[in-house]
Amino acid sequence: MEPRPLRILLVDDQELMRMGFRMVIDSQDELTVVGEAGNGLEALAAAAALTPDVILMDIRMPECDGVEATRRLVEADSTARVIILTTFDLDEYVYAALRAGASGFLLKDAPPADLLAAIRAVAAGDAVVAPSVTRRLLERFARRLPAMGDAEAEGAARGRLGQLTAREHEVLLAVTRGLSNLEIADELVLSEATVKSHVGRILAKLELRDRVQIVVFAYEHGLVTPRLRGLAGGPEHA
Repeated sequence: MEPRPLRILLVDDQELMRMGFRMVIDSQDELTVVGEAGNGLEALAAAAALTPDVILMDIRMPECDGVEATRRLVEADSTARVIILTTFDLDEYVYAALRAGASGFLLKDAPPADLLAAIRAVAAGDAVVAPSVTRRLLERFARRLPAMGDAEAEGAARGRLGQLTAREHEVLLAVTRGLSNLEIADELVLSEATVKSHVGRILAKLELRDRVQIVVFAYEHGLVTPRLRGLAGGPEHA
């Protein structure tokens, strides 16, 4: 029995843009577009009715933008993974979307092969933001975010951090530096499978969705800083 195709929902206020994405996606046997939406509110209704695996979400739309729609999807415990679509690679809304629970972002003019690879990666539970781009985006925008200010939430986050083993903490910091699992394995003299297991446990203990959110979490809670890219108060990492 063949596995069912991955179900994709297209969300963009430009019909021509949705048409282009549909043509690329429908060219693949294992992918299928199950619906379209022109704004965030329509996306929420479509996601509930169609249960897509992946949502390609435009970030700037009328009525309800991609950030708010993503936040509401996550709050509703949607299993759909969200890829934010943006015109510029450092759109200031992208960071907010990652905080809201998006699994990554993609430029609208990305080559078709990159779009397809991103959909497959996100559906498999990975992130689609390249490590170097993740760092660059966070360094630019992290300082603009207000401090958490919620002592209870901060205490809960610190409590989850306290569950990490010393090795898991090492892996977490390596992830924030943009290293791949293979690069982390080489640096810490571990197998790639072991690193993957560590990342999985970090996600579970910190209650995060993917490695992009690991980086976001680390910036927000002072484990790394935009300028040093390393352990707060410690040596700078290359």
